[in-house]
Amino acid sequence: MESSKKQQEDTQQFTSNLITQIQEESKGGDNLEQTDPVSFLERELQIKIDADSKEELRLSVANENSYKEKVKKLLETLREKHTGNYKVLKKIDNLYPLYDAHDFWDSQPVPKAYDVFDNSLIDKPIDKIKTVAEVRQDPYPLPAGFVWADIDISNREQAQEVYELLTQNYVEDDDNMFRFDYSIDFLQWALTVPGFHKEWLFGVRGGKKNRLFGFISGIPVDCVVRGNKIKMAEINFLCVHKSLRTKRLATVLIKEVTRRVNLHDIWQAVYTAGVLIPLPIAKTTYWHRSLNPKKLVEVGFSSLPSGTPMARYVKILKLPTETSIPGLREMTKKDISVVCELLNTYLTRFEVHLEFSNSEVEHFLIPRPGVIDTYVVENPETKQVTDFFSFYHLPSSILKHETHKILNVAYAYYNVCNTVSFEELMRNALIIAKQKNFDVFNALDIMENEKILKELKFGVGDGNLHYYLYNWRIPELKSPQLGIVLV
Repeated sequence: MESSKKQQEDTQQFTSNLITQIQEESKGGDNLEQTDPVSFLERELQIKIDADSKEELRLSVANENSYKEKVKKLLETLREKHTGNYKVLKKIDNLYPLYDAHDFWDSQPVPKAYDVFDNSLIDKPIDKIKTVAEVRQDPYPLPAGFVWADIDISNREQAQEVYELLTQNYVEDDDNMFRFDYSIDFLQWALTVPGFHKEWLFGVRGGKKNRLFGFISGIPVDCVVRGNKIKMAEINFLCVHKSLRTKRLATVLIKEVTRRVNLHDIWQAVYTAGVLIPLPIAKTTYWHRSLNPKKLVEVGFSSLPSGTPMARYVKILKLPTETSIPGLREMTKKDISVVCELLNTYLTRFEVHLEFSNSEVEHFLIPRPGVIDTYVVENPETKQVTDFFSFYHLPSSILKHETHKILNVAYAYYNVCNTVSFEELMRNALIIAKQKNFDVFNALDIMENEKILKELKFGVGDGNLHYYLYNWRIPELKSPQLGIVLV
């Protein structure tokens, strides 16, 4: 017993020393304080935890189960203390699942909310190195009555099935008022990228009519993470029919897409989610710029500021009717190589970003009606392209309004400025979006977006988007350190 007690004390002392060491090193410039799970908890809550509670948590961090229980106890105390504070209570509710037992995520090579690790484990895979020969060759078993089905997204009939599944069952806002409405053209743009693998686009079918009940997708990307160039899969559009969410199909879809990706000797992935799961590399926030404020108020997307009449509100948000940048025009195929160079050079400023080929720039940025708009700035004298902006089209279905059924939404994509200010560039993007009858322009606070959001009268939203890496460990990042957009 004495030996066991001494071992426990030594472990706790090691953990305490490790956290202190990490914090000291972070002061020297290499920001590794993020590896302290107690600091992670405090940052997510955005409230101060008292010193005694923090010390108690730090002493228990070496024992995973003990730490989880102490965190839950602290969250209950904070819940009682902040009764009536909706924002804090929502953060507490979001954090709870991270400290529960996860039959699925606990077995996956992803960071955990209770991890403590030293410098030697950063910028490396979490799982041991494997070979393709070790990968399971057969698909994972499905519940009785269901079968795997590859989806040919270039086939309009099959694409229509995916569209209908997503339209009825994909992401909704917290109040169930709006739902993403991905068009078939949009899905084909997002998924049939250069070099895509058909077997990475698949779903689950079942029933007498062989209906599509689940879907997941992966596309190959070259991702640069803190200087390390890694072949990854970008995972997106995970969706299970509402009637089958107790069947645990989502976890089987994730395991199966992982298997299919691993068969191509790719072991890392990048993905996003509105929900908080183990464990994001960054948390980003949506901002919204009203372009049609009257409609947005009518459908409940936004509300009038207290004491502000509608006419005044519309006037405050009014944009110029014409663009202001000389040489602004739509991107064409002749611009591909220079835009590719501008984009890749710009993205090197960020800790996590993609690296694009000319063919990928052509695919993702050449304008497509109803899908993507890209405008370049061409010097009128030299004819040199120096700047560009882009936004993609993703309408939302309006679920609870008698008159308005569709919200026309533009999303900031990739934007590079060299000869004009970023504020002027994005103001012109807003003007173009308004000319094209969009109702609202959305942007995440990633890259340099945060610098101009308030100046251009964006309002902060209540939605967060978490970024995740699968099987790669890095310190937690701030949103402006991200240079990657997942549609």
